[in-house]
Amino acid sequence: MIIWLNGAFGAGKTQTAYELHRRLARSYVYDPENIGYFIRDNIPSEISKPDFQDHPMWRSFNLEMLDHIASHYDGDVIVPMTITNRAYYDELVGALAEKHPLRHYILWASRKTLLKRLAYRFERRSSWGAQQIRRCLDAFEHEITEQKILTDDLSIDEVVEKIAELSGLTLAKDRQNGFQKRLDRLATQCRHIR
Repeated sequence: MIIWLNGAFGAGKTQTAYELHRRLARSYVYDPENIGYFIRDNIPSEISKPDFQDHPMWRSFNLEMLDHIASHYDGDVIVPMTITNRAYYDELVGALAEKHPLRHYILWASRKTLLKRLAYRFERRSSWGAQQIRRCLDAFEHEITEQKILTDDLSIDEVVEKIAELSGLTLAKDRQNGFQKRLDRLATQCRHIR
């Protein structure tokens, strides 16, 4: 199964993905952003687009990679990635759902909560992610409106358990204490600073 975690920047997609991976035997986290950074770093600035998702090759490469992984890997593939453009969503998520079992969840939070979470990541209100909040929330109200999980008052653990319940997945017993979880989440946050 492919589990696509969508949501605005600061919604908790990456932390949720890695916690789900930790508790889900035979799972893999695939990050489509890596292809975006590759494109950004390997294309002349004159033809680069401000949002790497606007490059058709970003969508086609990720589609091909995820199709390959889902076809050959017998575990669950977790994909934390914001997609707000309905045409891109159909081209990537929709196309994958036609070939593979796929669950798509929007991790939804209020603007206030998102700004607070971004500040926790040391991102200011002027950061790229903070500037995208309005666009993301609008898209998830009008364009991409499938399954939402309201996360304002949920911990990462509660979000993971909700995803597992909705997806029919069995999680391993959580054996980490609070200190270990904080260390893991700090490590995940540091690995994803770009």
